[in-house]
Order: sequence, then C-alpha cells, then structure tokens
Amino acid sequence: MGSFSSPLSGLTAAQDQLQTVSNNLANIDTDGYKDQTLTFSDIFAQTSATNGSGDPLQTGSGVAVSSTDSDFTEGTKDTTDVSSNMLISGNGFFVTQSSTGAQDYTRAGDFTTNNAGQLTTPNGELVLGYPAVSGVVNTSAALQPLQVGNLSSPAVASTTMNISANLDADSTVGDTASSSLPVYDSLGTSHTLSVTYTMTAADTWSYNVTIPSSDLTPAGTGATTTVASGTLNFNSQGVLTSVQPTGAAATSDPSAGITITIPPSGTTLADGAAAMPITWNLETAGSPTITQTATASGTSATSTNGFASGTLSNYTVGTDGTIEGTFSSGQTLALGQVAVASFANNQGLADSGNNDYQPTAASGSAVIGVAGTGGRGTVIGGSVEESNVNIASEFAKLIVAQQAYSANAKSITTFNQVSQSTLQMLQ
Repeated sequence: MGSFSSPLSGLTAAQDQLQTVSNNLANIDTDGYKDQTLTFSDIFAQTSATNGSGDPLQTGSGVAVSSTDSDFTEGTKDTTDVSSNMLISGNGFFVTQSSTGAQDYTRAGDFTTNNAGQLTTPNGELVLGYPAVSGVVNTSAALQPLQVGNLSSPAVASTTMNISANLDADSTVGDTASSSLPVYDSLGTSHTLSVTYTMTAADTWSYNVTIPSSDLTPAGTGATTTVASGTLNFNSQGVLTSVQPTGAAATSDPSAGITITIPPSGTTLADGAAAMPITWNLETAGSPTITQTATASGTSATSTNGFASGTLSNYTVGTDGTIEGTFSSGQTLALGQVAVASFANNQGLADSGNNDYQPTAASGSAVIGVAGTGGRGTVIGGSVEESNVNIASEFAKLIVAQQAYSANAKSITTFNQVSQSTLQMLQ
C-alpha cells in the first residue's frame, strides 16, 4: 500500500499548484496583488540499507510543498487621477490600521475616504502617517490616521504686504496715484488698505495709507481713517532712495520698510480681532518695488502673507508622501505625511488577505519611516500599482500542473491494477 503514497502526494502537490495558479489568475485585476509560486521538495524514506560501496539505498516517498514565494516585483503603474490613490515606486508598504487596532501592511494604494474624512482602504482600514499641525509635519510623532476631508484652514493675520507700482515722473505737483489691497486680521476678516501717492516736489511723493472707518470702533468721522503717512524720495534715475514716515526725525533706508499700525491709537477693530502691525516691504531681493519713471502711474501687483479661513478644496501627494491641501482661501498647508514600512525579508511576510501582509519572525519587524529614505521607495499620487500577474506564464503553469495531476492519477490507476492482480494471484 506504500506504493500509493508517492502518487497521492503528487496529486496533492499538483492540486496545490492548480489552486495557486487559479488564485493568481483570479487576482489579475487586484491592485497591488503579488504573483505567488509554489516550490516543491522531494520526500525520502529512511535509509534501510547500503550497497557494496557503502552508498545509501533510498526510495523516494513523494513530494511536498516546501515554500510559497511571492514575486514582489513592482506592478505596472495605473494613472487614475484620483487624489486619494497612491503608488509606492520601489521598496516599501503602506501602513494601515484595522478596526481592532492592529497594524497591517499593503502595496495596494487604491485608497478612498470615509465619512469622517479619513484616508482608508476599500475594506475600511485606516491609512496611517505622520500628523501635521498648522501645516508642519511632525515625523517624530506617533502614527495617526490621515485626515484629508472635512478640514478648514485657520485665519492668518497679515504681518507684511508688498506693492509693485510706478509713479509717473512726468507728473506735476499735486498729481496723485493709488494702490489698494486686502489684508486679514486674526479672525480672517478682510480689510482694504488704500494707498494714495501725491507728488509734492520733483522726485518727491507723499503717501497716505487708509482703512475704511467702518472697520474701526469707534468709527472715524470720514469714510476712511489714516493708519500711516509719510514721504517717498527718489533719485534722478527714478530709484527710491529714502522714506520719511510722518513724525519721524529723519529719513530711513527703504529696505527697512514702513510700519503700519492697525488699528490706529484710540480705536479697535470692529470685529474684535487683535491688533495687527504690518510691515510694508519696499524692496524685493534688494530691488525697490516702488519706482518713478516717465510712464503712466499704475500698480502691477500686490500681495500679503495673511489669509482668511477656508475649506479644503483639493489635495495632492508628493514623492515623500506629504499630503498638501489647497483651501478656498488660497492657502496651501501640509495635511500629513504617508508612512512607508520596509522589512528585512519581504518573502517572510504572511499574506493575511484583503491585500494585507503581516510580519513574521522570518520577515523581521517593520521599519517605518518617510518615503525616499532608508531604502524605501517614493510615493506617486493619483496612481495605483496593478497586479504583477503575467497571464501567459500562469497559463503555462496551469498546463504543467494539469499534466502532473493526470500523470499521478495514472500512477495510482496502475498501482491499483497491480494490487488487484496480486490479490487475484493469492486467491
């Protein structure tokens, strides 16, 4: 009866091979799936004797599966243009958290968001990463679920402003020009600052910066209230050489800028926001932003570093895994950074289903860090990694497994016929 054990083990091995190939083909469209291959080893009975040369006499007892190997070669990139989708180009795994709090690891980046705005896998596991506070990622903090929805940006009070303008050198005394721009207080309320330039002498202009009186408490008697004033002095080449704020004892270098105090002394902002001193920068990279040339007066650009509060409009993922969110206020802030894990031996990972892997003693513990460092791959946003199953190779394996199954089945039939003939002889 021992003769049946070898072909029976062959049948089992062929069946396992068919099962593995079938599983590969079934997952040919599964994002992040890794092709699996069985490795077999032979089984030998104990040595019962030796020949005249002392060599052992052994008879094979069949075959057994010695290992299941996963091909961790990177799959083809599929560009989806979905913000929540990600792909790791190179070594590494995304870190996720199941409902039980256990960490899993996956190559499948077909992420989506739940109703809480958190980044999740299709089966509901939370994608983990490093948190960001006020747009700054803290890679020393513990991993947390990444929030990419239901977010708003805080208001940022303006502290600097810039105006690029030209004042017509052909103007006569009394001619005016103007600029205006919005600035934001600590509550995100916008206030329009208006700057009026008046030519007072050759190469000399006065400036007067005002804010709507209705923005102040108590409100001024006029439509606007002055918050800064002074004189701008130019040389014969139209370059701003000095500034003299009203009340200042002497002129100052334009590189120091002009300090504007909002609200002016004796008033408060009507919305209750904190006072906001603003520096009017008159130079950019050493070049004056206010010039005097023989062209029409006009303002070409204005900017401030303040922002109103806003809601998240969209987000993108950088190669280092940083998620950058753009808000309706125009502000761009980091929302967090995707964590990437690596292992000493990827083949030692245990496939736990749902595109997830679990570490084992053979794989070693996960080493979690930032994409693009420590041998980890980079992250590509708006894309997913396709299955790396090769359909042609799988069909070739399928044919071999089928033939092996048929051959072992034929061996069992032959052993059965021999056994029946032996029994008939004994009868």
